[in-house]
Amino acid sequence: MNKRKLYDITAPNASTGIINGRSSNVLNWDDCRFPWAYPLYKNMLANFWTPFEINMADDIKQWPKLSEEEQFAFKRIIGLLAFLDSIQTDYSSKVSDYLTDSSLSALMAVLAFQEVVHNQSYSYVLSSLVPKGEQDEIFEYWKHDSVLRERNEFIVKGYEAFVDNPTPETFLHSIVYDVILEGLNFYSGFAFFYNLARNQKMVATSTMINYINRDEQLHVRLFVQIYRELLMEYPELNTEKNRQFVTDAFHKAAELETRWGHYILGNHFDGIEPEQLRDYIRFMANKRARELGAEPPFEGYKKNPMRWIIAYQDVNRGKQDFFEGKSRQYTKVSDENGFDEL
Repeated sequence: MNKRKLYDITAPNASTGIINGRSSNVLNWDDCRFPWAYPLYKNMLANFWTPFEINMADDIKQWPKLSEEEQFAFKRIIGLLAFLDSIQTDYSSKVSDYLTDSSLSALMAVLAFQEVVHNQSYSYVLSSLVPKGEQDEIFEYWKHDSVLRERNEFIVKGYEAFVDNPTPETFLHSIVYDVILEGLNFYSGFAFFYNLARNQKMVATSTMINYINRDEQLHVRLFVQIYRELLMEYPELNTEKNRQFVTDAFHKAAELETRWGHYILGNHFDGIEPEQLRDYIRFMANKRARELGAEPPFEGYKKNPMRWIIAYQDVNRGKQDFFEGKSRQYTKVSDENGFDEL
């Protein structure tokens, strides 16, 4: 694969290919090759938020009252999310280097910015709740926790295969790992925070997690679109072998995520039973595999077994913050920009 040129005076603004094409590299949103790019850009901008909007005062008061199990899970999950979003920031820049179309490069820039905001939000939460030394320890968990490392390395190795040897096929495979990261690996953690919220605990943190959740759904949508466009431009990649790769990757990812979920949550939390969490993860794995045109890795699991999450996922209902009841000037969800059903 060839990296995108800084500029090309002889090429059109609208690219000739998603990768290995030609483009002037001048961004004109009214002259884009992909009609879905600009609407997605607008939706990503409409999600704009910063951690400073969220008042942590109530969470600060509640933190000492959480059980030992709740604090353990809270800190481990924050440590996981910080690692994933850090890696994702860098991966998106690596991908951007090879995307010929300037509109897709711009979307990657917005995505990377949002991941940086996500990481800042984890620091913001932790700085409100724990001393600096403990915050530093939480950001080091990914190095020392064997269960966490196993699931993280599964993703990182997929990314590194593309970075070390960028070809259309390694790029295609890396997108599968991206959809696993953003569309599956966050979800047991999200469920934990939403379960706290429905028990009126750590509501401010859960509101922040909701905003992150909403961003990640758009990121999944972006990479799914790129995946589909890549298959159209490189039909030789649209093989049973690659479809089986998707199925197998999501099967492995779901098993790792289930192991992580049971390790971090155990049997300690009413509303997130181990079997129910496993079924939810398998439901999400099936959903994401189908979005990439592959067979689902698990037979059945067509319905969300944790339907209560949907109410906590969408703070856009009526332009009202679901948790805090404050007016928010975010875009209203519609048929055009509606988010995935969790």
